[in-house]
Amino acid sequence: MRNIASCYNEHAIKVTNSHCSNPSNQVVYNIPSLQNVVTCIYKVKISSIEKQQFLIKITWCCLLQHVFSISISERYIKNFKKVVTILDKSKGSQTIELYSSRFDVYWDLCNAKYEGGPEPIKGFFVKILVNCEVGLVLGDMGHEFELKKLNLDDKFSRFGLVSRNEHFSSSSVLVTKGKFSDNGKCHDILIKNSSSMLFVSIDKKSVIQVKRLQWNFRGNQTIFLDGLVVDFMWDVHDWLCNPKSGCAMFMFRTRSGLDSRLWLDQEKNLEQQQEEEEEKDGFSLMICATKSPD
Repeated sequence: MRNIASCYNEHAIKVTNSHCSNPSNQVVYNIPSLQNVVTCIYKVKISSIEKQQFLIKITWCCLLQHVFSISISERYIKNFKKVVTILDKSKGSQTIELYSSRFDVYWDLCNAKYEGGPEPIKGFFVKILVNCEVGLVLGDMGHEFELKKLNLDDKFSRFGLVSRNEHFSSSSVLVTKGKFSDNGKCHDILIKNSSSMLFVSIDKKSVIQVKRLQWNFRGNQTIFLDGLVVDFMWDVHDWLCNPKSGCAMFMFRTRSGLDSRLWLDQEKNLEQQQEEEEEKDGFSLMICATKSPD
């Protein structure tokens, strides 16, 4: 039996160097939107307890100042409980008892560096221990040294990023990065959304162009990237029909199996579809955009 990658290889848009050999495919960058909120959901599997796992949601926000919050849900409950909200340039720790487990949260943002968005790119760390087991580690500041100071043993949980939500405002040009597998490349993604056309490029290679967007305001296409089948879905109905408050939504979703469907359920929006993906082993990147206020 042919595997899923080879089955879709014949029809999916392939993102390769040769795909953009024609100069007409080169992307012209406009002034991009402002990224103001990033939410990442990680699945943490506890090694000391069979089948014990949690969802940890990290939300980075930049409105009046940089703030981030941590929420935790027991697997399959989908009822996140916020455990801590942390201001920029701070350092500390907090212990929470939740779902019959102990969560120790440690953070240091004193020297955090940002690059035009709410999520720090270096000079920080966030660590979450679950029942004295290292559950989640983010950042680039001396992990081994910090863990030794905590007097921990060698127990490490397995964690992975299952979904990422990014919210933009002020423009119809969205620029971000996406990594669709643990060992995959981090790709540059650009989405241009006008009243008449939707344009998507990856690593400055044109991969999707949707014309007559007023009639094709919802849809999907498939691309073949890093050996994976990736579905791209869009919904710009509210963006086009409600100029003051409308939101455009775009989602990249990796296929998780042969029984995965390309098109989302007509009764569900993209946010509901992404929630279902968090139950699986795949990855989804949701990008939302709102227009700047008058």
